[in-house]
Amino acid sequence: MRRVEDLVREEIRQLNPCVHGGEVWNVAVETGKDVGDFIDFSSSVNPLGPSEKALAAVRNGFKTLTLYPDSNSTALRESIASYYGLDRRNVIVGNGSTELIYLFAEVFLNSGETALVPSPSFGEYENAIRKAGGQPKFVPLDSEFQVDAGGFKRAMFGAKIVYLCNPNNPTGMLMEHASVLEIIEAALAENALVFLDEDFIEFVDDEHNHSMLGELKRCKNLFVLRTFTKFYGLTGLRVGFGVADARIIEVLERVKMPWSVNSLGQAAAEAALLDEEHNSETRAVIRAERNFMLAELAKLRRFKVFPADANYVFLNVRGSGLDAAELRANMLKRGLLIRDCTSFRGLDKFFVRVAIRTHLDNQRLLKAFRDILSNAT
Repeated sequence: MRRVEDLVREEIRQLNPCVHGGEVWNVAVETGKDVGDFIDFSSSVNPLGPSEKALAAVRNGFKTLTLYPDSNSTALRESIASYYGLDRRNVIVGNGSTELIYLFAEVFLNSGETALVPSPSFGEYENAIRKAGGQPKFVPLDSEFQVDAGGFKRAMFGAKIVYLCNPNNPTGMLMEHASVLEIIEAALAENALVFLDEDFIEFVDDEHNHSMLGELKRCKNLFVLRTFTKFYGLTGLRVGFGVADARIIEVLERVKMPWSVNSLGQAAAEAALLDEEHNSETRAVIRAERNFMLAELAKLRRFKVFPADANYVFLNVRGSGLDAAELRANMLKRGLLIRDCTSFRGLDKFFVRVAIRTHLDNQRLLKAFRDILSNAT
């Protein structure tokens, strides 16, 4: 038999696993400690955890575990559509937003076709494009890590898909609504699709006026990605959804793997979406703690702190005398896990991302930073 490597598709041979935050399981194995021994600032999820109503829905769902889940996620799609004033035909549900990132590229990219990707941004866009046989074309952010709408428009000729992330990951800053719309309309003129990742948009002040969900009727080329992983805290259940014109959703539904979203996840997501008390509390906590963190981090003169619109803060630590890996290692000794952003295309080794957590957790993070900086050269 030929070597296995020789039998693998060319596109797959070139793929490397994407590095992510939330690596508490790997860290626990490496250190011989329990996952509960660390406070995870590398994964930007709701610090309050899931709503009690979502947890109750999970417990209630145990009695249906002998049944296949609804492959169409009908009840959840209906709830999402009703919540956002849409039709169920405009909604697709996936196994986390990551399934939908890969599905979209698989469905719409032919071999050799180009997709635009901001740099730096979420690494799974590139892997999804390459896995589908497409070619990513990277559009650098400006010197302050803002998306340049003009740069995207100039790079757009011949592109099949334009990927955007708003707020961007890992930089955490919002694009202006007008700039996003400008790119979408330019893409429409070029017969290109726009894949807009809004996975962190619920953490943003005045979410409604920043989201592009309200533009779906006029922007037939737009697909908006959302998740229950971040704001709703259902990270381990893996539930995401996308919203688009019914014709786009219909094609994606034909290709999506059956039963990809388990029944517990569907039930928990529906309950979480509708628990406005918990969701309002989350917004209030994030708003207060984001302001606190930005103010306190700004006092650490050896860090450059970027504006934060989501539930994490992006830092340039070059002035500390440590690179991101060294700072991460020092924090890990103190039981704190932060995100070394070196793996993001377009960043050097001096950037980190820290999640916004509870006040006590945030105070512990700040104290650890102060202690490390006081001992750094």
